[in-house]
Amino acid sequence: MNTRIYKQVLSLAKELMNCAHKKDQNRFNTYYVELKKVCDENDGTEKDHPVQWETLADFTDDLELALSLYDKALLKASAINSKDYLSSIGFSAARLHVDLGNKERAIEYLEQAKIHSNKIIDKELKADIHDLLKKLTTA
Repeated sequence: MNTRIYKQVLSLAKELMNCAHKKDQNRFNTYYVELKKVCDENDGTEKDHPVQWETLADFTDDLELALSLYDKALLKASAINSKDYLSSIGFSAARLHVDLGNKERAIEYLEQAKIHSNKIIDKELKADIHDLLKKLTTA
């Protein structure tokens, strides 16, 4: 990923978190629009990367829209065969499906995330995927 874009996405994510904690919806909206602009400008270019779409989805209040953004991020991660992103994005999408009451879809995302997580070093993410999948399949 382009370092400048990564730093820009990281900076915007930090600002969005600060605004969310301060309950400053106006500034949050401004930073969200800026992040969406970064995503849209890079979409389909050599600068396109799943991290920007995952970040946008993370800060999207409309859960259905967030799911579509996670799906787009998964496609981008698949295109570059990034097991780390495939795992983390799949886990995030699964959690949203749980929130929406879509247990079966959540399990589908988690099963794929678990497969991809076999190739990553993030033990915490692996455990989170395993634990949620176990909770959903034994409930």
